[in-house]
Amino acid sequence: MNRKKLQKLTDTLAKNCKHFNTLEVKCLIHLFYNLVGDVTERQSVVIGLDRNAFRNILHVTFGMTDDMIMDRVFRGFDKDNDGCVNVSEWIYGLSLFLRGTLEEKMKCKERSHRGLDQDHDHDGKLSFSDYERSVREETLLLEAFGPCLPDPKSQMEFESHIFKDPNEFNDI
Repeated sequence: MNRKKLQKLTDTLAKNCKHFNTLEVKCLIHLFYNLVGDVTERQSVVIGLDRNAFRNILHVTFGMTDDMIMDRVFRGFDKDNDGCVNVSEWIYGLSLFLRGTLEEKMKCKERSHRGLDQDHDHDGKLSFSDYERSVREETLLLEAFGPCLPDPKSQMEFESHIFKDPNEFNDI
């Protein structure tokens, strides 16, 4: 990708991504294309990270081992359900995954927790407000079905390794 296209992509994604600045978005784009390049060498034409490549990243980078949880995280990133995480899904997914607010994380996790007894208003239904109240009372409910978010140590290691001077990068 030439510098002009990279800059345009960076500007577009950074403008719509509230948890990363422009430098961080550029670093994540660079990482994405390095990872996709690695995948492309092993397979035919790939336009993004497939489920197996994505799960490998979760395992190696964030220490995740539960197949079901890793598949849920993949589906959370793959918003268009095409079986690949493209560069936009990568940036927006990592934004929430690494730096999302409690409210944002709750909205993503709420569907997974419907079986828990959280019906605070006793109307026989689990509404988002019921779920939100439960999570605010006990934040560990976000992890009730396994760790699906990075632990702080993994998050810091990832960010310190990835967010460096993009001037060091060669053209993608």
